[in-house]
Amino acid sequence: MSSAIDELVKVEPALASLDATAFHVLSLDVGTSGVRAALFNQEGIEYSSARVGRNRVSLADFTELDANTIVDEVFAAIDQLLSANAHVTRIDVITISAFWHSLLGVDESGAPTTPLLTWADTRATKVAKSLRAEFNESDMHNETGCRFHSSYWPAKLRWLQQEDGDAFNRTSQWLGFAEYLSLKMFAEPVASVSMASATGLMNQRTCEWDWDFIRALNVGPDSLPPITQTIDQPLSARFVKRWPALGKSRLRAIVGDGAANNVGGGCFSKDKIALMIGTSGAMRVVFEGQPPEQLPSSLWSYRVDQKRVAIGGALSDGGGLYRWLIESLVVDTDPAELAAALSVLEPDAHGLTILPFWSGERSTGWSGDSRGAILGLTQQTTTVEIVRAALESIAYRFALIDSSLATIAPNAKIIATGNALRSSPIWLQIISDVLGKPIMFGGTPEASIRGAALLALEAVGKIGAIGEVTASIDEVFDPDMDRHVRYRRALARQEEFYRKLIS
Repeated sequence: MSSAIDELVKVEPALASLDATAFHVLSLDVGTSGVRAALFNQEGIEYSSARVGRNRVSLADFTELDANTIVDEVFAAIDQLLSANAHVTRIDVITISAFWHSLLGVDESGAPTTPLLTWADTRATKVAKSLRAEFNESDMHNETGCRFHSSYWPAKLRWLQQEDGDAFNRTSQWLGFAEYLSLKMFAEPVASVSMASATGLMNQRTCEWDWDFIRALNVGPDSLPPITQTIDQPLSARFVKRWPALGKSRLRAIVGDGAANNVGGGCFSKDKIALMIGTSGAMRVVFEGQPPEQLPSSLWSYRVDQKRVAIGGALSDGGGLYRWLIESLVVDTDPAELAAALSVLEPDAHGLTILPFWSGERSTGWSGDSRGAILGLTQQTTTVEIVRAALESIAYRFALIDSSLATIAPNAKIIATGNALRSSPIWLQIISDVLGKPIMFGGTPEASIRGAALLALEAVGKIGAIGEVTASIDEVFDPDMDRHVRYRRALARQEEFYRKLIS
């Protein structure tokens, strides 16, 4: 472990007393801003955790990542967690939650041939547009659950073919980070249904690679790892020596962070929609069954596993845009004072319209080359008004996603999570007013790592179903319908400017 990573490790105190002889789950959560490792018992209760953070301040910092550095961070978190719980001599199950959509090429020896490209890398936007001219996007959207967009593998692979043919030709296999981590830890690049489902190359109904589409992209079928329907993988021998407590552990689940977030937050049926804001933002509904035959064009459809679907929309700009504004406008106001100043402003009273596409657009229009704009500025405009308008602008994009999700999950309750919202109750109230619906906030602040643990416990039969474990609600934000009417007019104004932008 490098000293630089060692300095970033934080071991968090145990949340409950730990029984060293009980059944234990090691859950790993790999995000774009850091790694967390935690121990859970067979009831899905977290006992102890360790975290490795990354000093990243904007989306530009993780358009490309170094896969080996993140692997080292995972190992560092495990080292520290097991060291802090040395009396635990046996951990039975390992489970992983990891960020969706990343792409990495490796050669025959397993060494990277490319950087780890994330969803935030928009360089393949023009290629995505060319795919729309080459294939029937509506058919491919209903089959793979993904639009043609720079965040997905089809555009990224075609872009690499065109821009870095040498790396493309040296690549033996294409992996996401979760597969690369499993290659390092378990000697096999385990491709789960959940991770494969968010690439844009998997058939959402068969849960297998869409080989006709893959061949049409001139991608060799041998360059993709087989999709593993049932995961049961032992740890590599060299890591058994490093971590004796994991000697008999089996990897039992790998799940995309968004799907894990829904599960960990208690949103796994059509009566609950998860709304999350971190650096980016998303609204998702998870349920058992198949995706609809005709998927709304604004939404994507992925998988939690073979029996559960995740449908939703994602925003590239969320908490990251808020942070960018605070830093770029040099807002040095105390956070509590800023929150108070934001809360006293009347809805849409600033005269501003913001198009929150600093990082391009995913849902709902999938216009990868959309750009951000602040319209209506005057010499009287204050920085607080700009920040308030930005919070409202992102809420408007959620309102559009919510409208599309209503066709999938009508009358569903909305459960909000995410650190960006935890520190900003005014944003929760704005979203409630914009949507005209109550917003329930709570669950667990680390829903993804908990969701991965619950899915692993279900896989080994320790819990009958994930629905047996509930999540708490801390607070409910009820809408002000007078404000809702004002916000609907502002949303219509934003949409008018948006149409002018993309035309």
